[in-house]
Amino acid sequence: MTATRPSPELQPLGPAPAGRYGLGGVLGSEWTKLVTVRSTVWALVATAVAGVGIGALVTSAQAARFATRSRLAQLAFDPTRSSLAGMLLAQLAIGVLAVLLVSAEYGTGTVRSTFAAVPRRLYVLVAKAALFAAVAFVIGEVVSFVAFLIGQHILAGRAPTASLSDPTVMRAVVSGGLYLTALGLFALGLASVIRHTAGSISAFVGSLFVLPIIADVLPSSFAADVDRYLPADIGTVMLSANYHGTDPFGPWVSFAILCGYAAAALVVGGVLLVRRDA
Repeated sequence: MTATRPSPELQPLGPAPAGRYGLGGVLGSEWTKLVTVRSTVWALVATAVAGVGIGALVTSAQAARFATRSRLAQLAFDPTRSSLAGMLLAQLAIGVLAVLLVSAEYGTGTVRSTFAAVPRRLYVLVAKAALFAAVAFVIGEVVSFVAFLIGQHILAGRAPTASLSDPTVMRAVVSGGLYLTALGLFALGLASVIRHTAGSISAFVGSLFVLPIIADVLPSSFAADVDRYLPADIGTVMLSANYHGTDPFGPWVSFAILCGYAAAALVVGGVLLVRRDA
C-alpha cells in the first residue's frame, strides 16, 4: 500500500528558509533602485542648484542693499543665514526624492515584487530610510558648505562676513545637512503612510508652507506657541548663527523636535506597512 502525497496547495506554509536574505542584501537592492532611476539624479541636482544658487542670489541682494539699511538692521544681519537661505528651498527637492523612494514602487506595482522577495517588510523601510539618510546627509553637507563659502565671497567688502572658525557659524553650516536629512526622513515617513506620490508631496509641502499660513490667522497669543513647532521655523533657527537664546527653542532642541517628527512618521508608516496589503 503506497502512501499518498498531499497536494501542494494543501501543504502548510512554513517560514521562509533562513539565510535567504538579510538586511545587508536588502540595502544592496535598495541602493540599486536608488542609483538607477533618473529621478534621483534630477532631485539631487535640484537640491544643489536651489541650495547654492538661491543662496547666492539672496546674498547678492543683501550685499547690494546693506549700505542703505538702518543701523539696527545692519547689526542684526546674519551673514551665515543669508548664505544658507537656499536650503529652505532645497528642502522641497530632497523631500520629493524621499517621497519617490517609497511611492514610486506603489505607483508602478513593483512593490509587490519587493515584498515577495523580502517578506519582512520592515527591512525594506529600514533600508530605504538608512540609504536616504546617508545620501541626504552627504549631499546636504556639501551643498551647505559650498553655499556658505560662495555667500561669504559675495559679501566680502560690501557687508559683514562670517568664518567657520566661529563655533556658532560651524554649527549653523553643519545644521544645513542635518536639517535636510531629518526633513527628508519625515517626507519618507509620510510617503510610507500615504503611499501615493501626489498625496505625499502635497502633505509634505503643506507641512512646510500651508501650516504657517494657518498659524498666522490664529490668535496672536496662540500663534506664537504653534509657530515654534513648525518645520519652517525650526529650519530658520537651525540655519542661523546669531542665536542668543531669544528663540523659543535652541538649535539643537529644534533639531530634536524635527527628528521626533521624522521618527513618528516612520513608526506609523512601519506599522501600516506590516498591516496593510501591498
